[in-house]
Amino acid sequence: MAADSHSDPAYASCDDAHAREIEAGERFAFGRNWVRFLRHLDGPRIASAEQSLKDRLGIGDLIGKTFLDIGCGSGLFSLAARRLGAQVTSFDYDPQSVACVEHLRERFYPGDSHWMIQRGSVIDKNFLDPLGCFDVVYSWGVLHHTGELWTAVDNSMALTRPGGTLFLALYNDQGWVSRYWMAVKRLYNRVPALRGPLVALYAPYYIGLRWLVRLCSGRLKHERGMMLWYDLIDWLGGWPFEVATPSQVIAFAAARGFRPLQVKTVGRRQGCNEFVLVRDRSGVDVG
Repeated sequence: MAADSHSDPAYASCDDAHAREIEAGERFAFGRNWVRFLRHLDGPRIASAEQSLKDRLGIGDLIGKTFLDIGCGSGLFSLAARRLGAQVTSFDYDPQSVACVEHLRERFYPGDSHWMIQRGSVIDKNFLDPLGCFDVVYSWGVLHHTGELWTAVDNSMALTRPGGTLFLALYNDQGWVSRYWMAVKRLYNRVPALRGPLVALYAPYYIGLRWLVRLCSGRLKHERGMMLWYDLIDWLGGWPFEVATPSQVIAFAAARGFRPLQVKTVGRRQGCNEFVLVRDRSGVDVG
């Protein structure tokens, strides 16, 4: 695996581009939201993240496995994978997210040579090619924020070794409802004065709906170690924004030699559909 390279001069201009995109309302400041989330990270949330990985991947640990966290965000799931024994590589396009992951590594695994952190983009092949392939490739709620969803999915598949596992979570396509949320997200990012009112307007709906779902399912504790408040801000601000139906994702995966091991959908609701996909051992794309 490559050494840490988020400070590579090749990415200095990306820092400027990233800042300009946020200033112009063309990208949400995901990393800023994750910095705030980390103030609340504790043992139970970390344990919830670990358990969600074990449950979805159907494993007891990741000892002897390589794990790639694409769009690592707060770094919580990189940490969870490391605690489960994996050799971890984390990367994100947002420099504040990279800083979050570095903070977690320094806090829990200082000087660890089995946890590499980089600055890079999942749609940049020049960055991805030297990484190689991994036993587990993980990207939860990230690829639909790149502006090039299917390129990002394709590139993530290429990083999964033959016989390896790809764990994706992608926004559900709700038709006209998704177009509505697209308009809300554009407003949130392009008109800063409206952010407070939009949060006030949608917080009762978003948080109330999720508590109702948790109540009905009997899962009242923090799911995946997340916090509803920061999930709300991420949802309202998450831009770029693309969606996909489960059938689109499964067909796209099958054409590239992946079969579904586990699929968890949100039905007609908003949110992310989860896909645990296994790559054919031949490693040959059939599309």
